Amino acid sequence: MHWHTRKVLSWRASNTMDSDFCVEALEEALRGYGTPEIFNTDQGTQFTADAFTRVLKDHEVTISMDGKARWIDNVFVEQLWRSVKYEDVYLRAYETPAALRAGLDKYFRFYNTRRRHTGLDRRTPDAVYFEQTALKSAA
Repeated sequence: MHWHTRKVLSWRASNTMDSDFCVEALEEALRGYGTPEIFNTDQGTQFTADAFTRVLKDHEVTISMDGKARWIDNVFVEQLWRSVKYEDVYLRAYETPAALRAGLDKYFRFYNTRRRHTGLDRRTPDAVYFEQTALKSAA
């Protein structure tokens, strides 16, 4: 397994993750996907570091953190990352950062548009999301 694959897999698992890497990933996400209203993390030192929280504050993002030792607060994200690792990353062992990025993009498109989830009554996340969005728009 290469360094970039390990870093992606370590994103949620390690409390020793370098905060510079997390700040860089956050800034890239903000540039590429825009500014969310709320950003939720656990209380790992990389996410409570001044450099990380400053980026969120500078973008006027509300910071939300899970309770200390409250794994259940983040169970949905943990389940997602487990799926990503076991259904894609471990099977493909990407050789380069570009291959990893392309592979994850392909996986998440599949995960959201074609993979049916038992917790969603065998519907896809996109079907549930767009159904809820349509209902809100109609109200």
